[in-house]
Amino acid sequence: MTPTLVRQHPSHAGAAPRVDLRARARDWSEIQERMLVPLYEAVYERLDVGAGTRLLGLGCGSGLALLMAASRGAAVTGVDARAPERLALARERLLPGTENARARGDTRIVEGSPRDADDARKAGAAAYTLVTAFEPIGCLAGDSEGLGELLAEATPLAGRGTPVVLAGWGPPERCATSTVLRVATRLADPLRSARSWRPALRDDLEEVAQRAGLRPDGSGRVACPFGYADLASAVRGLLSTGLFDAAIAATDPEQVDKELAEALHPYRRGDGTVWMPNVFRYLIARTP
Repeated sequence: MTPTLVRQHPSHAGAAPRVDLRARARDWSEIQERMLVPLYEAVYERLDVGAGTRLLGLGCGSGLALLMAASRGAAVTGVDARAPERLALARERLLPGTENARARGDTRIVEGSPRDADDARKAGAAAYTLVTAFEPIGCLAGDSEGLGELLAEATPLAGRGTPVVLAGWGPPERCATSTVLRVATRLADPLRSARSWRPALRDDLEEVAQRAGLRPDGSGRVACPFGYADLASAVRGLLSTGLFDAAIAATDPEQVDKELAEALHPYRRGDGTVWMPNVFRYLIARTP
């Protein structure tokens, strides 16, 4: 469940997910991305994000978190190298001169790495005052891979003592969606070793921060329920995370849709909506 809600990885060698990436990106931006709004709001409120903030968003995806920061007056830069379809939607939302854009003129959306974002900065531009990596880890084995490298590139672009925010899934007993996500692992076998589900561990975020040379400086938990208008929307939203792509490659889209819908049935309410309570955790670390 970022980006995405979980960090995407290349599929098993020789297996290409049979999905429409543009449609998935649109489902992400229209259905799934908003589920993490309480997380974004809690972090921005705690760090007093506003007109003096220069934010670098790692794995920015379709840009909702950036848009929320920009609406508070922040200058925002979004970086993503793994989801060009979502990044195209971020440009539509944020860049001046594009249809529906609502951000300021100092907004930048960069396809690539933090180093590419640095190359795109104007000469003499001030250092970033906040770095965010909102794509939650702690759901799939190895889903923090690559995050350390991103942080290593990003932290030199920020001033000393700059807050760096990492996000992760809460404990499985407080995340109803974890039971649904296990369907992806079961269907993806024999790709299971590459994308196996595992419960979030208490120190996941601290370990990533430590490896990146960051100093933990506070944390919090935020309720982020996943709510959908109906079962079909829930299936589309969860598929848009990319979590089920390995299962689709190993089986077929129809089977994945069917078993995902069955796993969601316990969370359907009398009016047809789907509701899954979840808790996410964030860590605030500081640059050296």
